[in-house]
Amino acid sequence: MKGMERMEKYQGLSSKQAQKLLVQYGENRLKAHKKTGALGIFAGQFRDALILILLAATALSLLMGDVAEAATIVAIVFLNALLGFLQEYRTEKTLEKLGELSAPAALVVRDGAVQRIDAREVVPGDILQVKAGDRVPADAEVLESAGLQCDESMLSGESAGVEKQAGEGNASKVYMGTLVTRGKGICRVTGTGQDTEMGGIAGMLGEIESQQTPLQKRLAQLSKFIGIGCLLVCAVVAATGILRGEPVMDMLLTGISLSVAAVPEGLPAIVTIALALSVGRMVKRNALVRRLYAVETLGCATVICSDKTGTLTENKMTVTRVRTYANHYEVSGTGYQCEGEITCGGQRVKTGSDRALERLFEIAVTCNNAALSRKRGGRFGKESMEVFGEPTETALLVLAAKAGVTRENSGYTVEKEIPFDSTRKMMTVLARAENGDRFLMIKGAPDLLLQRCTGVLTPGGVQPLTPRLRSGLLEYNNQFAADALRVLGFCYRPAAAGDLYEGDMVFAGLAGLIDPPRKEAYDAVLNCRRARIKPVMITGDHAVTARAIAKELSIFQEGDRVVTGRELDDMTGEQLERLLPKISVFARVTPAHKLRIVRAFKARGEVVAMTGDGVNDAPAVKEADIGVSMGVTGTDVTKEAASVILMDDNFATLVYAVEEGRVIYQNIRKFIRYLLSCNIGEVFTMFFSMLAGMPVPLIPIQILLVNLVTDGLPAVALGLEPAEKDVMNRPPRGSGESVFSHGLAGTILTRGLLIGLTTIAVFVSLLHSSGSLETARTGALLTLVCTQLIHVFECKSETRGLFSINPLDNLALVGAVIVSAAAMYFALYNPFLAKAFFTVPLTGRQLLTVFSYSLAVPAVSGILLAFKRTARRPHAGKSANRFPRKAEELSE
Repeated sequence: MKGMERMEKYQGLSSKQAQKLLVQYGENRLKAHKKTGALGIFAGQFRDALILILLAATALSLLMGDVAEAATIVAIVFLNALLGFLQEYRTEKTLEKLGELSAPAALVVRDGAVQRIDAREVVPGDILQVKAGDRVPADAEVLESAGLQCDESMLSGESAGVEKQAGEGNASKVYMGTLVTRGKGICRVTGTGQDTEMGGIAGMLGEIESQQTPLQKRLAQLSKFIGIGCLLVCAVVAATGILRGEPVMDMLLTGISLSVAAVPEGLPAIVTIALALSVGRMVKRNALVRRLYAVETLGCATVICSDKTGTLTENKMTVTRVRTYANHYEVSGTGYQCEGEITCGGQRVKTGSDRALERLFEIAVTCNNAALSRKRGGRFGKESMEVFGEPTETALLVLAAKAGVTRENSGYTVEKEIPFDSTRKMMTVLARAENGDRFLMIKGAPDLLLQRCTGVLTPGGVQPLTPRLRSGLLEYNNQFAADALRVLGFCYRPAAAGDLYEGDMVFAGLAGLIDPPRKEAYDAVLNCRRARIKPVMITGDHAVTARAIAKELSIFQEGDRVVTGRELDDMTGEQLERLLPKISVFARVTPAHKLRIVRAFKARGEVVAMTGDGVNDAPAVKEADIGVSMGVTGTDVTKEAASVILMDDNFATLVYAVEEGRVIYQNIRKFIRYLLSCNIGEVFTMFFSMLAGMPVPLIPIQILLVNLVTDGLPAVALGLEPAEKDVMNRPPRGSGESVFSHGLAGTILTRGLLIGLTTIAVFVSLLHSSGSLETARTGALLTLVCTQLIHVFECKSETRGLFSINPLDNLALVGAVIVSAAAMYFALYNPFLAKAFFTVPLTGRQLLTVFSYSLAVPAVSGILLAFKRTARRPHAGKSANRFPRKAEELSE
């Protein structure tokens, strides 16, 4: 089209008009989410309820003149805030470097001349040109088109390119952020920035409120428990002392001191450190976590709603089957790598075995505007393919390359071309061979091509295309389509110079294409089912295609349902919620549908993870309990909405993240059990001795020493515990499940009581045998530390006792215990430290008393655990029966 060569024929806007419109509509960019500065991110770390309790404890410590305790708590709170700040700040900076979605420049007509301007300066009314390889800078209507085609998968979820031409309807519009895959066009801008389709979807994100993660809710519950416990301790101790005639003020200060001692000041920092370490492990596995607490949320996901295109599939069209008159061929290999082979009946095809197949390859590379080139790169110089053009045409080049046929060695030169369009549904070229012969070659919709054919190429040459043969070829076409393949036909005929008559053609064959599933996606889906997580495909693609991909990946199974967007519109909320357990695929859905689906699952009490890469996924990604974006193909809008970004776009990385989430929660329960048991033991020791009228077993500096030695490194090391073997074979825990569920509260109280009783027993024993209060206090101090360092190994498992676990599978924990034990040794036997902590060296007999009592505790705990295990029934998670797995999977 001549108009395509001369944009100057359009006057366009004047510079003055453009400037006025720029002021009126603003820059052509999506409204950025409100950025939180470094100071705001740091201040946000102090909003946690447990942190507020610690700050209150700091104030009380200062009130009593205990500066050392106050300084310690302040240091721990600051460390916790610093770790959380560094993680979130680094993640925000990483996101900024992931690149912008908008086109960097645009070719427009201003003042009657063609100009290249910054895409941010494009305004409504601008005349712009787009061509293959360009990213459309704004929404626009098509004025002229020369084979213009766009990839709109980021908006629609459909992998097939969309033909564009002047006229009315969707086919006459191009959209901001979409990619031009073929041809070129001249368009008039109709919307910029937030007034575009992409802007409308991004605007939906502002309507979705952020919610607390399950872990944040559980820690808030724990903070409430600790806060009430501290007040009760303070009140009971003060009241007991006053009733015994002790001075009121002394008893109030004593009660406050004990309540401060009861606060596990290391817990927030240890939770943050454990999460940060987990984030570090996930980054090495290509999962970037934007918020620390999002790690654990993945672990309790019960449903994963995944977009199809580019997430479960490669977003690379691939030819998998070819049919000629004589033979049926299978094509191996997926994506744009040319590894793979073409087989017939299990045997690799030999050159020259089927002239129709060779002719099909020649048409595929000649009647084609895509480009394919080999390049070497990377650390080991590995060869890869660089592609340019529309995905379907690229797939045809790859098909021919697997047989050794390329555009360069085919020997044909294109002289004329009639581009593909949605009306004709075919593309035609007139090509000249090296010997001077000319051929008209066509590829397109098989049913339309067969109407133009009078012959078919067979092993014996060209034969007349009888009605029976035509019907047989159409049946092959229908079989391919039933298997969700996109089918193309290929035909040709000898031609003269300038001859573009599209009739009397010779049919060469059919090719079936599909956007193939990712290789690793099948195993990932299977792992989800083993973990009692329901995988759901949500896509804008056709129901037949979606069902075929879902069935291949084991997402769709016998008895499941596929629901389309139109069917969804006809359902009430109650009907949808009732059918959800049977639905595994949603097809032909819009962004609004995706939001509704996620909300429906959440209304059933599910913890929903939503993966996606396109702009159309962003609202549902943000609405989900855990939003997951693709890092390579994901749009900026979706990355901003997500909590986790998969940097390699690998679905299997998500499964690893789910496992990591389960492990981190499992470890958080372990060190909550450890810290609270130890603190309750300390409080009980002090509380019981006061009630019995005994001397105080530990002075404040010794309590501080216990906390420093036992609450730090061992608890952090518990956060490094490896995953238990069956962690991905358990059902997800319920979203409302308490952090103290499954008897953890009773275990903590019982173990704390045993620690306290053991410490008091040693204190009384040494006090009577030695007659020295300092010796008794030293013995009580060592007993308290020893019982806690032994208990840390018990916390490795909730179902097995100390003598049935492997203590060496976490060397960090062994090292932490050794360091803590060494610190206690120096506190007793180093003269300077002994003086500071008011300790004295113990004799061998006294040490034997300490160690005997300390080892008696795990023995008693083991007996209690055996009784508990006998009485307890196997636990089934809240959602375990909601979406039951298939019998064959359960038997694996």
